[in-house]
Amino acid sequence: MLTMDRELALLVGGAATAPTLATGVGLVLDRRVISPQGRVVVINMNARIRGWWLMCLTFLVSLLTGGVGCILLFALVSVLALREFVTLAPTLRADHRALAWAFWGFIPLQYWLVAAGRLDLFTVAIPVGAFVLLALRGAAAGDPARFLERIADIHWGLMVCVYAVSHVPALLMLDIPGGQGVRIKLLVFLIAVVQWSDILQYVWGKWLGRTPIAPTISPNKTWEGLVGGAASATLLGASVWWLTPFSPWAAAGLSLLLTLLGFAGGLVMSAIKRDRGVKDYGALIAGHGGILDRIDSICFAAPVFFHLTRYLVSR
Repeated sequence: MLTMDRELALLVGGAATAPTLATGVGLVLDRRVISPQGRVVVINMNARIRGWWLMCLTFLVSLLTGGVGCILLFALVSVLALREFVTLAPTLRADHRALAWAFWGFIPLQYWLVAAGRLDLFTVAIPVGAFVLLALRGAAAGDPARFLERIADIHWGLMVCVYAVSHVPALLMLDIPGGQGVRIKLLVFLIAVVQWSDILQYVWGKWLGRTPIAPTISPNKTWEGLVGGAASATLLGASVWWLTPFSPWAAAGLSLLLTLLGFAGGLVMSAIKRDRGVKDYGALIAGHGGILDRIDSICFAAPVFFHLTRYLVSR
């Protein structure tokens, strides 16, 4: 069980800043907006905000249980996310065994390597092991129809939903001066900055958004929302530099990078949804869609943050 010190309590409290601000905006809009079209937007926005709070509380509970709780939480997230991804993939009956290897072989293996601290193997198990074995398993099934497309979809799903996501709890296994307390704060810093950016991009976009970035992919993503959200999240990330091993400028730079990577992840995953002709990957989280809709920004941000942190501060 993790004992929360003063600094970690401040960081967790700071992570609640963006959803708290969004809640206030939602309450104000709920009282002022009366048009039917505006009411639909406000109701959806407030549903998203409630979803943010639920996810924040779930994450906090897993955090308080220590490393094991975080690893189990993100392993479950990977299972649910990969399940959502596979439902949109053009797989056939011949792919069932390869998918079974992915779900019941590589997901447990990846998170066991994280728990064991085997970061040398953790970084190659899926990019190398799954790359070879799942392709072989698919070929051995004997159905060549759209083989490259099917195997590529399974590989991509594993990379995004499992490999990328597993870099979040892997932060707890880095050899960093300051021990477990610093590692926990780095994990919270990553999640907080990405979520701050997501929430604030959404709020800024609803408030001032006029210019879509990629209207055929994600019409709700605007330049105004991106600039406002990225700048706000960068300032918030820089403001808590003293809780991390980073200098103020390094914290600001990493925060800006996380906001841009988070945006990139969301845009890429939206392109996949548009290709498949769906609005959301699922409907598990009210106002947000599925698990994959919620973690799309983390998928790109977590691996880069992990390896930069390993390079900058790991012994």
